[in-house]
Amino acid sequence: MDTMDPPVERALLALSPLDGRYASNVDPLRPYLSEYGLIRYRVQVELAWLEALANHPQISELPPPDDAALASLRALVSDFSPEHAAQIKQIEATTRHDVKAVEYWIKQRLGDDPFWSAHHEFVHFACTSEDINNLAYALMLKHARDTVMLPAIDEFIADLAQRAMELADVAMLSRTHGQSASPTTIGKELANVVARLRRARQRLADVSVLGKINGAVGNYNAHLAAYPEIDWPALSDQLVSGLGLEWNRHTTQIEPHDWIAEICDAQRRIDTILIDLARDVWGYISLGYFRQATVAGEVGSSTMPHKVNPIDFENAEGNLGLADALLMHLANKLPISRWQRDLTDSTVLRNLGPAFGHVLLALGGLRRGLAKLSADAARMDADLQQNWEVLGEAIQTVMRRYGLPEPYERLKELTRGQRVDAERLRAFVDGLELPESVRAELRELSPEKYTGLAAKLAREL
Repeated sequence: MDTMDPPVERALLALSPLDGRYASNVDPLRPYLSEYGLIRYRVQVELAWLEALANHPQISELPPPDDAALASLRALVSDFSPEHAAQIKQIEATTRHDVKAVEYWIKQRLGDDPFWSAHHEFVHFACTSEDINNLAYALMLKHARDTVMLPAIDEFIADLAQRAMELADVAMLSRTHGQSASPTTIGKELANVVARLRRARQRLADVSVLGKINGAVGNYNAHLAAYPEIDWPALSDQLVSGLGLEWNRHTTQIEPHDWIAEICDAQRRIDTILIDLARDVWGYISLGYFRQATVAGEVGSSTMPHKVNPIDFENAEGNLGLADALLMHLANKLPISRWQRDLTDSTVLRNLGPAFGHVLLALGGLRRGLAKLSADAARMDADLQQNWEVLGEAIQTVMRRYGLPEPYERLKELTRGQRVDAERLRAFVDGLELPESVRAELRELSPEKYTGLAAKLAREL
């Protein structure tokens, strides 16, 4: 191990595969849902509050900063780097308090500034740690959702919609309850999933992200003790809204996290649909309806060289299951806090990264798997030609129109639990007391033509 490249060694020793085996797949989330991201957003919130205080006309002890002072303040956010986060972690090793370490780091950085050095005690003014944390997590999750997760979901939906269009006319035997059933098209089945995902995606996008900055128990106690004449709720609203969040007026020490539960639940709805898709596609591959492109050098089985396993869909299903387990716990636990505050949410919130990381990993696998698929129309047609009995639905429905007695029962006797070929079915039709033109239409019917509006519906995405 001494000769190993340090990054390789660290990846091999990672406890989470998201930081080891799959690290590169989830890199887009690291600026937002990592420890570095949390620290950076804490710095942003602290400095936004400091600037808001400085610009308030009733806080005479902290005058408005000049352009140079404002530029130096904002540079602490724009120039923030992992090295700066490491410095804060070094301070935390002494303070044993992560938010206090951010406060001390900011004061150190502002110590040489001619304006801020005289006013640095307004850093973290009247704040409880949760004033900073709730806003930091809100920004983390909002930006991760809007910048990474929604675009990844949209890309997959677009890929799936394209395949639905391409395969809109390819007829396929349905398998309700695992048994042969009225035909559809493979494109229509994919279109069904696209429609579901679009609705679920919008629910995720529509969740409002809330925040608060109102002190130790949500009542502005310390704020009013220092400046009783200031409208602190108005300033709180101004700050939270200015960060692009929705202000929560009523809280305890913590913002109650209901909106985080809503995001987790919305993401789980998407994941459930994706698991359903992964299992169905796995089944279609098993039936031979889909073929998978081979990749040079890739091995499907360690002992059976012929195999091309549906690993992308299997891995996606597994990762979505892991994500949902975390998302469910986050949604169930985070809105619950004893009295005005307990600390059980603190360690749980740090698992937002793994939860959404497994979703992002799954989406990448599904896109790769989808790109490898090609529909085997001949295989699907062969199944259709072996199942002429599925036309029993059409024939008995036409019989109902024309008032023939016991249409369902007569077709049940002919077809239930047995194969019926074209000749036998057409002979049955010839014996029906129907207008000749109607019998002619039924004689022309075949399984591959009996797909209703499937192709049209597939194109109406």
